[in-house]
Amino acid sequence: MSSTYGENLRITIFGQSHSPAVGVTMEGLPAGLPIDLEKLSAFLERRAPGRSEWSTPRKEADEPEFLSGVKDGCTCGAPLTAVIRNTDARSGDYAPYYNTPRPGHADYTAAVKYGPARDAAGGGHFSGRLTAPLCIAGGICLQLLEREGVTIRSHIASLAGIPDEGDILTDPVGEVFPTLSFEQGEKMKSAIAAARAEGDSVGGVVECAVLGAPAGLGDPMFGGMENRLAAVLFGIPAVKGVEFGAGFAAASLRGSENNDPFTLENGRVVTETNHAGGILGGITTGMPIRFRAAFKPTPSIAREQKTVDLAKMEETTITVGGRHDPCIVPRAVPCVEAAAALAVYDAWLGRKKER
Repeated sequence: MSSTYGENLRITIFGQSHSPAVGVTMEGLPAGLPIDLEKLSAFLERRAPGRSEWSTPRKEADEPEFLSGVKDGCTCGAPLTAVIRNTDARSGDYAPYYNTPRPGHADYTAAVKYGPARDAAGGGHFSGRLTAPLCIAGGICLQLLEREGVTIRSHIASLAGIPDEGDILTDPVGEVFPTLSFEQGEKMKSAIAAARAEGDSVGGVVECAVLGAPAGLGDPMFGGMENRLAAVLFGIPAVKGVEFGAGFAAASLRGSENNDPFTLENGRVVTETNHAGGILGGITTGMPIRFRAAFKPTPSIAREQKTVDLAKMEETTITVGGRHDPCIVPRAVPCVEAAAALAVYDAWLGRKKER
């Protein structure tokens, strides 16, 4: 499986939704960097299940256990490996779907590729549970970037078609529900509750901004910052689209409207607008890196759905039981931040090697 990411900082994510643990190994971290474990735990808490009325009832502590790479609270130069124990798995909930793939999930494609040897419980290695170790790695990179003056923030840009209001660059993000506007957040929560009551689910869009990233990160062609960010973002289950800056809206603009004029500000080259999202030719401009990631509705819903019995090769129907998020978008916000931190810090290390 392709579960490794990065060029200068290599991370490998392992485990399954219902295996004894999920975890990550990070190679390439410089030695002697302190890790604030309390701050890391607070970051992981934002993603953890069972913390709110809009998330799955599955309850996991999600406390990282470091097996290597950390000594006296600092990186020691060895590969860092951390795990999170799975303590509230109910594999029996998924037995009915072994031969009847759930629509919208990877059940069918996993069966085609891996056959009867696959671990299908909870989605196996395809599960959103694997974003927990992603957030360990990303949470560490967030701390390292902050010491270099780089911060990353994100919010729910829209949910169930309801837009947020405000400016991600300047407005505070809600601590309990990550929107800029409290009023719009309340509307979103109502939409989630309505979908859950109807046995359904909703999706949304997360917007992220990287502030303080210097000009010169990334490479042209296949090593561009868009490429690096998209690669790790699409490793988050349920991401179906990524756009940078003006994104698809740029296709309806003229060049005179879409181009970002260059100017000087305190002796520094900046742009008057940022339709490019802080990236030109795959390389950062020094302006905020801005992108949006679109998340599909949670595919596990309580409504009857059509599927195929793979053992009998007959059409049938299923109703998915178990414990699922009616909307994964609120819990996905820290995952997007973690993904962004991994891509930016990997590029940051590459830039340091060049100098």
